[in-house]
Amino acid sequence: MNSKKIYSMISLCAKAGRLVSGNFSVEKAVKNGSACAVIVACDAAHNTKKLFDQKCNFYEIPYFEFGDKDSLGKFVGKEFRTSIAILDEGFAKQIIKYMSLSENMEV
Repeated sequence: MNSKKIYSMISLCAKAGRLVSGNFSVEKAVKNGSACAVIVACDAAHNTKKLFDQKCNFYEIPYFEFGDKDSLGKFVGKEFRTSIAILDEGFAKQIIKYMSLSENMEV
């Protein structure tokens, strides 16, 4: 149930223009401090996950692995996407809330 909420928030964020997608754009948003949260697809390459995990840890940005490339792309309105960065603090807080709820339910 929470995955539907997360995907709908991602979709709203994309429609509002408060999201960037693609590894280069996401890395740039992390480095310049405009990213409020980063989501990487679970089926992304190990090196991609490691890169964003380390960058987000260094810049103190919440990092999550969620969904798959096709689903992230679909809800962003593009083809497949490996990574996305949320640029709006309000959207990011809501997505983080839903992510933490879904993590608690899985355990």
